[in-house]
Amino acid sequence: MAENIGTSNDGGGDGYGFKEQDHLLPIANVGRIMKQILPPNAKISKEAKETMQECVSEFISFVTGEASEKCRKERRKTVNGDDICWALATLGFDNYAVPLKRYLYKFREFEGDKAANQVKVSISNSKDDDDDDEAQKEQQQSPLMFQHDWKQ
Repeated sequence: MAENIGTSNDGGGDGYGFKEQDHLLPIANVGRIMKQILPPNAKISKEAKETMQECVSEFISFVTGEASEKCRKERRKTVNGDDICWALATLGFDNYAVPLKRYLYKFREFEGDKAANQVKVSISNSKDDDDDDEAQKEQQQSPLMFQHDWKQ
């Protein structure tokens, strides 16, 4: 877009050796996400994808910055999912924080089940290789896909 914010006159860098596109989500990923919600025959202009790319990248930076500040105050170096949920709620994005908390809970639950299945797989390898195929299939299939009907 012509009015990109934060660009310098020397080719779009930020003074730290990064180009502007290094700070943005890949446009192909943004377009793919946009297409998921639109009817199959809908078209998306390049300008619309670029606008959305800048918006979502800024949104992620905004939320992450708030979560990072919380971690800094708590003298922690790692931002985790709970910090992101807290930041969303703090910034007034409760409509996003609530389903994300649910997703995070389910993800952690699934990860715990996956770890338990890995232990079962290693035990079954030492006891009986016939049951191994079924355990590996269960381990590889994730029931979690972050799909939420935002209209609720």
